[in-house]
Amino acid sequence: MLYNAYEWQRSMLAGASAMANFGAGLLQNPSNPFAYFGGGPVLGSALAVFAHASAPRGKPAFGFDHTEIDGKQVSVREEIVLRRPFGQLKRFVREGVEGSPKLLIVAPMSGHYATLLRGTVERMLPFAEVYITDWRDAKLVPISGGRFDLDDYIDYVVAFLEQIGAEGDRRAHVLAVCQPSVPVYAATALMGADKHPNRPHTLTMMGGPIDTREAPTAVNTLATQRPHAWFEQNVIATVPVTYPGAGRRVYPGFLQLAGFMSMNLGSHMISHYEMFKHLVQGDGEGAGTTQRFYEEYRAVCDMTAEFYLQTIDLVFQTHALPNGTMKHRGRPVEPAAITDTAVLAIEGERDDISGLGQTRAALTLATALPDAMKQYHMAPGVGHYGIFNGSKWRTLIAPVLEEWMTRHGG
Repeated sequence: MLYNAYEWQRSMLAGASAMANFGAGLLQNPSNPFAYFGGGPVLGSALAVFAHASAPRGKPAFGFDHTEIDGKQVSVREEIVLRRPFGQLKRFVREGVEGSPKLLIVAPMSGHYATLLRGTVERMLPFAEVYITDWRDAKLVPISGGRFDLDDYIDYVVAFLEQIGAEGDRRAHVLAVCQPSVPVYAATALMGADKHPNRPHTLTMMGGPIDTREAPTAVNTLATQRPHAWFEQNVIATVPVTYPGAGRRVYPGFLQLAGFMSMNLGSHMISHYEMFKHLVQGDGEGAGTTQRFYEEYRAVCDMTAEFYLQTIDLVFQTHALPNGTMKHRGRPVEPAAITDTAVLAIEGERDDISGLGQTRAALTLATALPDAMKQYHMAPGVGHYGIFNGSKWRTLIAPVLEEWMTRHGG
């Protein structure tokens, strides 16, 4: 019922958005005299903001066709090197460039597409051969595709590292951004225990909820204030018949987006008001920055109910990893098995999703790892999204990651 109601609302808004966009186009047309005086600019700008806010969105593209290495422009193309029902391993091929370290960026499965890390990939392309986990929208995976839970997530990470290892250097570097920090840390521990030939050289975690008891945020509090059954009864929906995954139980992306928007509703309203003012003033470039951000931010996807509920239980409520009770298909996950994968924990001083200390806890858990292979970096004045996107990521945080990769495995 919830999903059907949302689909009805979405179809209505799509029509309204199209009409508003048409009206904005008329009122902002340079050949229209009403575009220059009276209420024309104000009304046209208001319609443009509404059209942008209510437009339906699909999966964005990374859109890279080149990067710059040592002052020279290098062509870039994407290729899929491994496909699985719930995700694929994507590689960014830099034409004619060889010998760079291999970096697997593990994107969060938390309601947004992997393209949320476009800025992360773009910054690392000149330095490394970049791969990324490109997770699928759960509503597009038929029931025949099976289940996908936290155990499967760990299996996918291992399989992706094995695929990368089969293509050259057997050991890659891994960057886990936010949510995947726990399953990637678990995968690293399991591979370490097995002395797996494809265990990573380094594991870098940014803004990850390793131990959410440290400096709890509003996100953490929400997950602990309500019993597990509440989430199953109130935020899980069934995919309607209009999608390939009809009948699958999911945590809808639109609910995740609503939750994130409500956390900083005032900031989002101010951003749209500023966009409106830019449009009234004819500053398309200024408005474009906000528009591009929300194009990505509002593009959301669903995750399977079993993955979401298991994450709520193990990561936020029972704290299985730091408590030493986490298991993968019945096998204990032992952080002490990490002995030769260098671990870097990065946190943002103003992170309101993963509080200070939550990612750093990973260093304490790795009791058998030498101190020389552990490092903590706190980025001053940086919020959650600023850890992996924006100017501070490009100029202050990425160099720390590059130096860490160079020092441990090249």
